Amino acid sequence: MFKDHKVDINQLLAVIPEALLSHLSENTKVDHYSKVLHGKKMFYLLLYGILENDRLSQRTLEDTFNDSVFKMLFNLDESETIRRSSISERLSKIDSTFFKQIYDCIYDQFSDIYSSTEKQKYNLIRVDSSMVSEASRKLLEEGIDHKNGKKSVKYSLAFDGLLPSEVGIFTESRYASEEVALPEVIRSHVKQEKGHQNIYIIDRGLQSCRTMTDFSRESITFIVRSKEKRKHIELESFIERYADRDLGELILVKDSKVYLYTGVPLMTKKGTKRWKEELVEAPFRLIIARSKEQPDKEFWFISNEFDLSPKQITDAYRRRWDIEVFFRFIKQELHVSHLVSLNKNGIEVILYMTLIVAMLILIYKQANSLGYKTAKRRVTMEIRNLIIAMIVIECGGDPTIFFKKQKE
Repeated sequence: MFKDHKVDINQLLAVIPEALLSHLSENTKVDHYSKVLHGKKMFYLLLYGILENDRLSQRTLEDTFNDSVFKMLFNLDESETIRRSSISERLSKIDSTFFKQIYDCIYDQFSDIYSSTEKQKYNLIRVDSSMVSEASRKLLEEGIDHKNGKKSVKYSLAFDGLLPSEVGIFTESRYASEEVALPEVIRSHVKQEKGHQNIYIIDRGLQSCRTMTDFSRESITFIVRSKEKRKHIELESFIERYADRDLGELILVKDSKVYLYTGVPLMTKKGTKRWKEELVEAPFRLIIARSKEQPDKEFWFISNEFDLSPKQITDAYRRRWDIEVFFRFIKQELHVSHLVSLNKNGIEVILYMTLIVAMLILIYKQANSLGYKTAKRRVTMEIRNLIIAMIVIECGGDPTIFFKKQKE
C-alpha cells in the first residue's frame, strides 16, 4: 500500500508466529477453565481491538469478537460468539504471564535488530510513571487510595529510547511514592540485562540519598534531576577542567564531588515525628547549570557517573523527554488511560497487550520514518486492506459473495 515503506504490517505480524502462541498456551495456564476464549483468541482479540477501537471497552471487545471480519482475519470459527460478561470474567482470571512472555519475546526480537550510536556508547534508560484513576466504587479492592473518592493504578516504565523495556504495575498505597516504585522497576530491569552498562535517567520523583547510595553499591549508574538548593558538602571541584562551560541551552555553574545531607525521622516523647539532618558519606557528582533564557532558573543534577563531561550529563537528561512522549502516545492513541478491567490481573493483561501493540507501531514508525499518529493510522489502514484482500481471495474475486453470506 505504501511503496516507500521498508516494513509493512505482514512483516510486523510475522514476529508473533502461531508456533509461539501455541508453545506458550501449552506451557502456561492460560487455557485452564476456558471453553471459547483460549489464550490465542484473547491475544488476537485484544491486539485487533486496541488497534481498531477509539475507546476500548468490554462491550467493544464483545462486538469485535462477534464480527465476521475479525474471525476471517485470524481464521476463527464463525459459529462462536461471546458476551461481555465472559470477557470480564476471563480478564480477571486468565494467566497474565502468557501475555508478559509474548511481550518479552517481541521486545527481545526488536531490541536485537536495531542499533544506534547511543547504544554503541552507552544505554540511556528513561524511567518514569503515570497514574490512571477511577472512582473508588469501581476499584473496590484494587488501586492506590487518594482519600478523595478516587483510586489509581500506577504504571512505571523503563524506556530505552525506542521501546518500553520494563514495566511495573502497582496498586498498593506504598507505591504512590516514586521513591518506592521507580527503584523496583530499575532493579528489575538490571536483573534482565547481565553485565549491563545502562545509565538510568530519572526525574525529580526520586530524591532519596539512601536509594542513590544503594544504587552506587549495586553498580547502577543514574542521573537524577535534584531539587534545587539541596544541602551538601563539596569535596572536590571539577569545573576548572572545562574551559568551555556552554551546555547548549544551559551554562555550567558548578561541577563537584559532594556528600549530601538527608533527613532522618525521629519520634519525640509526645509521639510526633520530626526530621533530623544527617550527612551521608557517599560520594556523588553535583552539576548545577543555569538557563540562558531565564538566568534566575537553575537545574541541579545528581549522578554517580564521574567520567562523562557536564554536557554529556545534561544532554543525557534531555533524552528523558522521550518517555514523556511515549506515555502521551499510549494515552492518546492507544487509550491506556482508560481501565478496561478493574482488577489487577485484567489490568496487567491489558497493559502488556497495549505495550505489544505500541512496540509494533514504534518499529513501523522507526523503520518508515513516520510520526506517532501517522504510524498508528497507517498500521490500521494496512490491516483493513489486508482484510479486504483476504475477503476478495475467499470469494474468488467477487467480494459481494462474502457480504451476501453474512446477511444469510
